[in-house]
Amino acid sequence: MERYLVLENGSIYQGQAFGAQGELLTEAVFSTGMTGYQETMTDPSYYGQSMVFTYPLIGNYGINLDDNEADAPAVDAIIVKELARRPSNFRSVMSVGDYAKENGVVGIQGVDTRKLAKEIRQQGSMKAVIVNSLDQSRIDALFDQDYDALLQEKRAQQAVAVPALSKEEADLHVALIDFGMKDSIMKALEKRGIAVTVFPADSDFETVAASQPDGVLLSNGPGNPTDCDFAYPLIRQLQEHYPLLGICLGHQLFALANGAETYKMKFGYRGFNHAVWDVSQQAKHFTSQNHGYAVDTQSLEDTDLEVTHEEINSRSVEGVRLKNRPAFSVQFHPDACPGPHDSEYIFDQFVSLMTTKELVNA
Repeated sequence: MERYLVLENGSIYQGQAFGAQGELLTEAVFSTGMTGYQETMTDPSYYGQSMVFTYPLIGNYGINLDDNEADAPAVDAIIVKELARRPSNFRSVMSVGDYAKENGVVGIQGVDTRKLAKEIRQQGSMKAVIVNSLDQSRIDALFDQDYDALLQEKRAQQAVAVPALSKEEADLHVALIDFGMKDSIMKALEKRGIAVTVFPADSDFETVAASQPDGVLLSNGPGNPTDCDFAYPLIRQLQEHYPLLGICLGHQLFALANGAETYKMKFGYRGFNHAVWDVSQQAKHFTSQNHGYAVDTQSLEDTDLEVTHEEINSRSVEGVRLKNRPAFSVQFHPDACPGPHDSEYIFDQFVSLMTTKELVNA
């Protein structure tokens, strides 16, 4: 069956349908990763988005039971050049096509994804609709939907991960404020013997403080960070009492809560080959990233924040810290699932911060 991706600028990409049935409004973004499609599909940062995979063959090692970042897929759809028909891997339990069909993910294959990614890169990430026919009235009706409302609805349906370690089993305890958390963040903490208590994004300070944490982590998540402005007062209270680490969306919210500003990037960074410069270590690392917004460098001038990391190519802000508090944040994903493990040291810095209560790299 034919299926179409129609961008809001009028471009039309035709391919063959796979996965779930249905037509939808979405945001088309692309990932440059050669592998890691399973982690990408299940990363809650991608709620409300359709992922264009630029690598020409997707699904060759199938889907396994261990590499999901959440219990269910986050992406609305996946667009690929070629879908592997016969996955081959000893851990594989099903194909990407079967996984998409079982979990409500719409798929299109046979698309020139390199051309599509180039168009998104040149013109910026944009709204799109996925339809089964080029019925203009149906296309217009889908574009007329409230995309932000659809995104909030998807976020509300997210399941909360269950921690593996109890506070009795651990030396340190972290309160994780969940804005759309990846499971690998919790696993990275638990690997370091840290117990985790997960709190909803709209929690109040008293509720979090009652758990007696040694530190606080602001998780990743989808969407425009200014839509989570309700969390600014909580973040300001938490940073006054506990060591704090923000990741991805959590980084943006940490910066906003301390007087900085954010902006929507032209096409965002999605993939795990983004080079970042660590200002304190004077070292470069390759990182895993998936974000469409960034902290405005100029807006930091009148704040108590200072830059700790920069993207090497664009010089965009990749990390900040408070000058007078044990609190810092990074735009990239130190858990690196998928991706290189260069930046796992961020979690070790957080552990050190909770242990010593001293400023990071002070």
